[in-house]
Amino acid sequence: MTTTLPAALRAPFSAGGPSAIDAQLANRLLGLALEAGGDYADIYFEFRVSASYALEEEQIRTLGRGITLGLGVRVTKGDATGYAYCEDLAWEKMAHAARTAGQIAVGGGHAPVGVAPLLQVALPSFYVVPTPSIVVSTHDKLALLRAADKAARAYDPRIVKVQASFAEEIKEVLLFTSDGRMASDVQPLMKFGVGAVAEEHGKRQSGSGGGGGRYGMDYFAEVHHDATAHGREAARVAIAMLDAREAPAGQMPVVLGPGDSGILLHEAVGHGLEADFNRKQTSNYTGQLGKLVASELCTVVDDGTISNARGAINVDDEGYAGQRNVLIENGVLVGYMHDRMSAKHFGLTPTGNGRRESFQSMPLPRMTNTSLLGGKDNPDDIIKSVKRGVYAKRFSGGSVNISNGDFVFALSESYLIEDGKLTAPLKGVQLTGNGPDVLRRVDMLGADYQLSDGVWMCGKDGQSVPVNVGTPTVRIASITVGGTQA
Repeated sequence: MTTTLPAALRAPFSAGGPSAIDAQLANRLLGLALEAGGDYADIYFEFRVSASYALEEEQIRTLGRGITLGLGVRVTKGDATGYAYCEDLAWEKMAHAARTAGQIAVGGGHAPVGVAPLLQVALPSFYVVPTPSIVVSTHDKLALLRAADKAARAYDPRIVKVQASFAEEIKEVLLFTSDGRMASDVQPLMKFGVGAVAEEHGKRQSGSGGGGGRYGMDYFAEVHHDATAHGREAARVAIAMLDAREAPAGQMPVVLGPGDSGILLHEAVGHGLEADFNRKQTSNYTGQLGKLVASELCTVVDDGTISNARGAINVDDEGYAGQRNVLIENGVLVGYMHDRMSAKHFGLTPTGNGRRESFQSMPLPRMTNTSLLGGKDNPDDIIKSVKRGVYAKRFSGGSVNISNGDFVFALSESYLIEDGKLTAPLKGVQLTGNGPDVLRRVDMLGADYQLSDGVWMCGKDGQSVPVNVGTPTVRIASITVGGTQA
């Protein structure tokens, strides 16, 4: 079973649509793409309907809706790649894009290769959404924004400003490859967000709440996903941070909270495990397969098969089914995330990580849902084990050097740990370190693994794709905390 759409929202290239694309027409396009002598080609059709809504100061500020439609054609010849796209499904436009991609990759003068018979790829179904949010009335979505706003304001009179937003899309894709794969998918996606500002005695602090994933409006039926819960969470963080003190500085133990802290893993470690960086030998993990690269407590997986998760994929953008891939097992590097190009280079099978932002973009090895799996320690015992350190609950951003794994991350919600207890909230906290080094310093791992409520987007080479992260409570024996020197 897959997500179903009313006829009005089906892609025009779907079976029965006004510009339906079938295997016969796809074969013709693939043939044109390869006529200059390429050794492989794929064609990727995309139809996307999106909408956004924003509430600010109890007033509706934004109502937007958009539709995109297009075709991307990729041709390879050895390590050379040609790419072209069009936003018009007229035959002449598609044929021109196919020939252009082939000429970029090859330059002409080579004998063309044949196109294999196209066979439908059997796919799993990780995001069945009976009623996508995009078909639900605007009134219902605005009611959610108002409910979140009201809940945040009611939390504490010191809340002086609230913003709430809702973004949604439904994307239908259709893919054909010259080596015989044919795949289609309907991909829902939504995100709900709330921001609150608290003020007291001239001090202002902000907080946020929200979540989402590959859901419909059923997302809000769960208690912790309810719009009012997100509003209260944003207010809670803002109020807590009013009492924040300056962060300490220096080397000290850091405890990562479950769920959202996975963004540190995603950035500081995950990107280095994308195989294109290793194919180009620009990753800190290049040549490290089979070697101990982390604490033996650590097992890291990238899993595109988690139902309704923001990074879930039934099929990647090269026609391979979403998979669960173990990257680091008990501290040992056992694999990378591959697209077709990197898998060919390493003599392996693609791992379902070939992803692209849209039909205008080439696929690259990208993460889906990346997690550090849980251990056996009691989370309370982990905190009790720290004499003085920092508890990191939420991250606001950071930067990473892929070649060596060095990172700097800012925390949006964190607390001082004193004598095994969480005490004062902290402000201005930055964590500085090296991704592989931090994983080696993991010395306690909680049994409370959580997947973050889905809000994350991942950028790479100018492309953004939806992803998710997860961790249990984690103790890092020592890491550099930036703040005020004690």
